[in-house]
Amino acid sequence: MELNIYPRKSYVRRRTKFWFLVLGILLCIAVVWSGKKVINYTSTDRYCMSCHIHPKADQSWKMSTHYNNSSGVIVACVECHLPPEGEGYLFAKAKTGLRDLYGFYFKDSSKFDWEKKSLLEYAKGIVYEKSCLECHRNLFPVTLSVNGGNAHLLYTTSKDPLNCLNCHLNVGHYDKSAATHAHDTSFGVTVTSNEPPYTGPAKVERFEDFMEMIPGTRVSFRMKALPGGEFKMGSPDDEPLRDPDEGPVRKVTLSKFWMAETEVTWDEYMAFFRATGSQGRTEGTVVTSKKTDAISGATPPWGAPDQGWGRGSRPAITISWHAANVYCQWLSQVTGKRYRLPTEAEWEYACRGGTGTPYFFEGNPKKLTSDGFLKKIFGPDTSGIASRVVYNLNSPSKTEEPSYVLANPFGLKNMAGNVAEFCSDYYSADFYKADSTGINPNGPAKGPEHVIRGGSFKSDAKDVRSAARDYTKTRAWLVTDPQMPKSIWWYSDCIDVGFRVVCEID
Repeated sequence: MELNIYPRKSYVRRRTKFWFLVLGILLCIAVVWSGKKVINYTSTDRYCMSCHIHPKADQSWKMSTHYNNSSGVIVACVECHLPPEGEGYLFAKAKTGLRDLYGFYFKDSSKFDWEKKSLLEYAKGIVYEKSCLECHRNLFPVTLSVNGGNAHLLYTTSKDPLNCLNCHLNVGHYDKSAATHAHDTSFGVTVTSNEPPYTGPAKVERFEDFMEMIPGTRVSFRMKALPGGEFKMGSPDDEPLRDPDEGPVRKVTLSKFWMAETEVTWDEYMAFFRATGSQGRTEGTVVTSKKTDAISGATPPWGAPDQGWGRGSRPAITISWHAANVYCQWLSQVTGKRYRLPTEAEWEYACRGGTGTPYFFEGNPKKLTSDGFLKKIFGPDTSGIASRVVYNLNSPSKTEEPSYVLANPFGLKNMAGNVAEFCSDYYSADFYKADSTGINPNGPAKGPEHVIRGGSFKSDAKDVRSAARDYTKTRAWLVTDPQMPKSIWWYSDCIDVGFRVVCEID
């Protein structure tokens, strides 16, 4: 009689599968549990600080309102620097973790530009808007100030993209030198010089360089005599990394003129502010004077318009195009000369210094730019440009004094980089095509914004070329100004634009 063993084998297989299933479930639970533990551990503030060795990060966080507040609530690193769960949290965590590990093991932290990493442009890339709104769900609490309510109303209704960090950049990491939303009542009051002031402006009898002196002050600045003549304005089609609004190239003829050797410094602008400003006046106040030729100057600024970087011979920043234009009117009045902002054609002619290449020195934009994957790894060529231009690779993410760079062939400093510079022209992307005169051109008759030239300490090498163009962005540069109406004198959200003056031949 034969025994049937197949049912026994079938039973063993089912039992084996059952235990494999149980083991698989337990393994999955263990993986999920341990994975959750790993995710939680690597999301703690202590773990973040073990990798992020920025010496001030922990200190500034504990001094901020996200840690040091009356409610006792502590906002962790990942609550700002990662999106909420369900909004791409794991992907962002993996990407950020790999980037940080690479930086920790393969980069020299002593060479990191921490100033740059604290700027708004960089912060927007590492702080998630959804994370801000995850915690701050009520944008109009009863304790909100009037200025705060106006700002949040603009945030919720504006068609332009706004970010919480536009107004709240330093809530996560406290910065004592950051601008505050309060009038600086001491701005421009202190004068440290004990030397007797100039009794009169410079007397100019020939067309040559001269040192201008502002009467009633100890402030002076050098003006360079530029001969004028014909040059090719704009960039040719084959210039690397050019933009369409830089052409077509056209021949332009300019009369001779003087141009300031450097951008208008804080010393120069403060002379104007002290002479014309009013500490008690606020935006929108009408000023009257018995003197028909009196010039009404800027209202007091909010916060620190120099960003805490220092004034002196550094270029004046955060001032509006209107303020720069009024400064020129005042300077003309006190010196008896004809000072104004340069036209766009005068600016490019002065920047080129007689050259027709992308820069006023030898250099290929493709080799100098930081754009591109390989450039991120191996770095761009900085020879030639680093000693002549303050730009994103050699600046400590702030303005520098004129002595930081060499002059161009006309003897002018910082024509490219440091701060971008206002021109008198309205901006038009296709004006080069429309204008055919080419003799002392003044730009379009009207427009919403004005031309700015030269690039700044934030700029890539491609944006400090002689022909590179840009324009003012008045609305975007006044987002965080709490005043109603907005200031016509100060930009609350622009820290890298200034100006220099030209003087006409009388």
